[in-house]
Amino acid sequence: MNRGLRWGLGAVLAACVAILIRAPARTTGRDLVADELIVATSGGLIQDVGRQTLWGPAARHLGVAVREESFDNGYQLLRLQSASGRVSLDVVELPSFLAMKGYHEGMIAPLDYGVIGTGGFSPRTSPPYCIGMLSASWVMGWNTDHFGANPPLSWADFWDVRRFPGRRGAQVGAEAQLEIALLADGVAPNDVYPTLSRPGGIARAIHKWEQLRPHIDVWWSSGSQLAQLMKNGELDLAIGWNGRFEQVIATGSPVRYTYSGGILTTDCWAVPTAAPHRLLAMRMIGEMVKAEAQARFASAIKYGPANAGAYATGLLPGDLARKLPTHPANLALQLPEDDEWWAQHSTEAERAFDEMRSK
Repeated sequence: MNRGLRWGLGAVLAACVAILIRAPARTTGRDLVADELIVATSGGLIQDVGRQTLWGPAARHLGVAVREESFDNGYQLLRLQSASGRVSLDVVELPSFLAMKGYHEGMIAPLDYGVIGTGGFSPRTSPPYCIGMLSASWVMGWNTDHFGANPPLSWADFWDVRRFPGRRGAQVGAEAQLEIALLADGVAPNDVYPTLSRPGGIARAIHKWEQLRPHIDVWWSSGSQLAQLMKNGELDLAIGWNGRFEQVIATGSPVRYTYSGGILTTDCWAVPTAAPHRLLAMRMIGEMVKAEAQARFASAIKYGPANAGAYATGLLPGDLARKLPTHPANLALQLPEDDEWWAQHSTEAERAFDEMRSK
């Protein structure tokens, strides 16, 4: 997953990669008569692995052609296309809260769950506006050489610079960071979003970050940057995605992380309301979210399948499965991100976090 500065609300880097997966196009219906179906993702590893395990096999099964496009911010790209009246995208990868936001704004179509099976999905990962493609968790990772037998194990520990001195890293955007701050401030997981929704809730989270801001050595802006900083030993502890820490661990670097207090997020497949080939897009998604496809994808990407059935396919080795954020043993340790809260408050949250960080 290319979870760098994924979903900051800055300017879009529009479609920059186009690779065709060719197969003879069928003509069994007007919607299927197309030179190509466009699948848009955040690029990087998602694009490479997705081509091998998701839309590549699906395209061959459906007998259609797929063109890949990659972007810096899919939501902003879709807004630009929708405003111009020239939507070219058929299937789009989005964080689920931005898919909800786009759905309420009329840019995202309801999915046809008569075509897309939901077996193995929870209501949270199969709402009307999108269906989960993968789940990642915002977790705390640390250098085991630096902390030895007494590592930080909670967000309160991350804020405790006296007991746990070290070079700290955090990301430049607000997503999941407000929740983390409230957990560090002693708010119970079930009370995090009620607290954020009350007057002064966002300010409380920002104030907690203001306490730690002088001790943040690096505000990282991409997952690859975070991984390199941890691999090189330039950071002793950091907030980041579980998959990026796994990437560093795989190199033999002395790094660990914990799911305790993690913020579970979901990326999903959505279909624009004005997609040129909506029926075909639904069929494509239906293939890509099957348990076997998600298991193969998760095995390579090191993020959790949204389809719980993936764990029963036998395609995920047991040692890997137990490391993924959607494994039952890990789910209970995390707080799922609230799509509705972020859909309503993302602009306000990003502005407040950016102002705090820039002081």
